[in-house]
Amino acid sequence: MSKSLVIVESPSKTKPIEKYLGSNYKVLSSKGHVRDLSTHGKYGLGVDLENDFKPDYITMKGKKSVIDELKREAKKCDHVYLATDPDREGEAISWHLQDVLGLKENDYDRVVFNEITKNTVVDAFNHVRKIDKNLVNSQETRRILDRIIGFRLSRLIQSKTDGSSAGRVQSVALKLIVDREREIESFNPEEYWTIEAVFPEFTAELFNYNHKDFKINNEIEANEVLDSLSNAFEIESVDKKTRQKQSKPPYTTSTMQQDASSKLNFNAKKTMQIAQKLYEGIELEDDTVGLITYMRTDSIRLSNDFIASTYKYIEAKYGKEYIGHVKESKKTENVQDAHEGIRPTSINRTPESVKPFLSNDEFKLYRMIYYRALASLMKNATTINTTVILDNNNYQFKATGQIIDFDGYLKVYKDYEDTKDKILPPLEEYNSKILVSKEINKEQHFTQPPARYTEAKLIKEMEELGIGRPSTYATTMDIIKKRGYANLVEKKFIPTDIGFEITDKLQEFFSHLINVEYTANMETDLDKIAEGNQDYIKVLREFYNEFEPSVKNAFDAMPKKEAEKTGEDCPECGSPLVIRKGKYGAFTACSNYPKCKYIKQEERLVTEICDCPKCDGKIVEKKSKRGKVFYGCNNYPKCKEAYWDKPVGKKCPECGSMLTEKKNTIKCSSCDYKSDTK
Repeated sequence: MSKSLVIVESPSKTKPIEKYLGSNYKVLSSKGHVRDLSTHGKYGLGVDLENDFKPDYITMKGKKSVIDELKREAKKCDHVYLATDPDREGEAISWHLQDVLGLKENDYDRVVFNEITKNTVVDAFNHVRKIDKNLVNSQETRRILDRIIGFRLSRLIQSKTDGSSAGRVQSVALKLIVDREREIESFNPEEYWTIEAVFPEFTAELFNYNHKDFKINNEIEANEVLDSLSNAFEIESVDKKTRQKQSKPPYTTSTMQQDASSKLNFNAKKTMQIAQKLYEGIELEDDTVGLITYMRTDSIRLSNDFIASTYKYIEAKYGKEYIGHVKESKKTENVQDAHEGIRPTSINRTPESVKPFLSNDEFKLYRMIYYRALASLMKNATTINTTVILDNNNYQFKATGQIIDFDGYLKVYKDYEDTKDKILPPLEEYNSKILVSKEINKEQHFTQPPARYTEAKLIKEMEELGIGRPSTYATTMDIIKKRGYANLVEKKFIPTDIGFEITDKLQEFFSHLINVEYTANMETDLDKIAEGNQDYIKVLREFYNEFEPSVKNAFDAMPKKEAEKTGEDCPECGSPLVIRKGKYGAFTACSNYPKCKYIKQEERLVTEICDCPKCDGKIVEKKSKRGKVFYGCNNYPKCKEAYWDKPVGKKCPECGSMLTEKKNTIKCSSCDYKSDTK
């Protein structure tokens, strides 16, 4: 019987998908992208700028053996199914695979599924299609744009400032952080006072005078108000209203990252790593199955099958009165929204039922995703809100209360929302319309500057402004931190001096390109390309014709930052020594370079770890050329004993080799011996 080859991106998907499809299918992984732009040609862009921006692709490092294996298997099979991820990036990977494997139109089909479950995967093979070149063009355009901007601006930044890189989305996100910090620095706090009346069962705050807005600016005014008040308050009105409290829609990538940050204390990168694992498959008791749908999405749409099964689940577990309605998207859907919102692949697979098979962090994220999707299809909660207005010598005080009349979706979602009742006494039933306060207090306040961005708030801002896309948020956060452009202090971004410097230089020369509006419009153009409504070469040409002259002008006009002097003179030529930046960090060198190429050999504190097991030397901490820490013998090159993980100075009980430590696990440097205890 003929056999088909199925190619997916991630190795963790191969086992469950092969099991779902049966023995007539061989499932292999491309392990992500197999090709990328080269660094050949003008400016090392890997793009032919004079020939309609034709890209020059090369096989990525370490992927030749992957491609060779896929070619061998493709020759053995009658048909190839390209089943990479259901987004533009996945479409581009499929296109690259088709090209490198030499697949003709009749040799392959494109398969897309939004979740890794048996029914969905098997059904996807009944709805195959060919590669969507519009999606590929959109991804390719994004990659070329990012390469041109990244390479050209990064080279400029490296030669003129203390920075190391710049980018299309990264630099705009950094500008948001810097602009916010400058708002905070220029903020002038204003004094104001509040007055609160305390009663036995509640408190009320002054908000009006003669039923008009009223503000107290200083303590003198506060004391004047207090002198005008008595302890007797007249009940002016008691207003009760029933309100509907609606659940939120299922998660998109952005809202998931925001909630994971605020509710679980996960950064964006960690959230996406855990979500990827939940999507690709978890080994349960009797099956390996993806627990959530694809986690890179702008959509809140839910499949009809999921809606129907969830309604049945709600009715059976909570009652028919808890069934709600489907949330509709408030924005026009684009190609990015072709798949669903993030949801569990089965509503019957409760967090509690899969908890034994998940790590603590996986359980927390899955639970949050599960109950968000479930709550989105449950009925509104009903609250009774009470507002009491009290009058004291024409000063109006307000007290509010709220009780949950019908819990609705809060039946399952109360852990993720503040749902505490704030109960007021039944004041409308009082025989007397006069209430006597226990005390009346004044309190000084100052207006606060706008808050610094947390990761969650910055992602929300980027989404609302239309800069970046689901796949870019986590990477953007990570780059800003890694480049040293901003630090996270108490979970809030504070720009560094380098962050300020880079932003100011870019705004001086590229304010027409590095801004929110231009970046958002570029995302819109990429969406139009994906829809087949925009010529990608035209987009690239218009961009480059505006961008490149600005870069050349900046190289000429932007002053180079002087290197910091160390206070020492060069021992070879007498010129001042300065601190320079290199590929592997800062170093001290002669300012008279390139005439004098003196580099000071820095003294480095050697950290001894243990005795070398092969000679009479010591194992010491070292750094590779790329700056990665490893451990090797100080008698190198005579002794080449070395380890990537930190040695513990003890021998393996099974083979006698050195034991090493990583993440609280002791393991042998040679055999499979492991121990969780030291």
